[in-house]
Amino acid sequence: MVLIVTPLRLLPDVIARRSPSHLITLLSPEELIDTPAGFDPARHLRLGLHDIASPQDGLVLPDPRQVEEVLAFARDWDETAPLVVHCWAGISRSTASAFAIACERNPHADELKIALAMRKASPSAFPNRRIVALADDILGRQGRMVEAVEAMGGNGFAIEGVPFDLAARH
Repeated sequence: MVLIVTPLRLLPDVIARRSPSHLITLLSPEELIDTPAGFDPARHLRLGLHDIASPQDGLVLPDPRQVEEVLAFARDWDETAPLVVHCWAGISRSTASAFAIACERNPHADELKIALAMRKASPSAFPNRRIVALADDILGRQGRMVEAVEAMGGNGFAIEGVPFDLAARH
């Protein structure tokens, strides 16, 4: 089954068309959304964090606890239906989280292979480096996840991503 990454604006359409079983929301605390109508709140993880990679006054820096929450939540996903991960633009926080989930589900897979699969699926993907570095540490990947997303290159400074699928198994 697949992980689906989408921007917030297209979330209602993705839910309607793809019928996911699980949903991860990664938005600024002041922009957190309620669980969409008809979606089981127990299958919706809502995290308030900003899309930053280093501390900034007044903003919530992604921390290890939040990355652990994403990974723990995804462990309960049985892959019978898609898991949707979204942030504001579907470019940074969501792609980093989807990458972390895919890496955890594939402990022996080459991180670069997963990162390049993401790049092929989405020219706009630019995983949040802080989230990736935290996941790399949590998963004991010894910097390979960070190196893999760096090897993806830039994203042409896209403003909003297009929904895309990333295989959960590699």
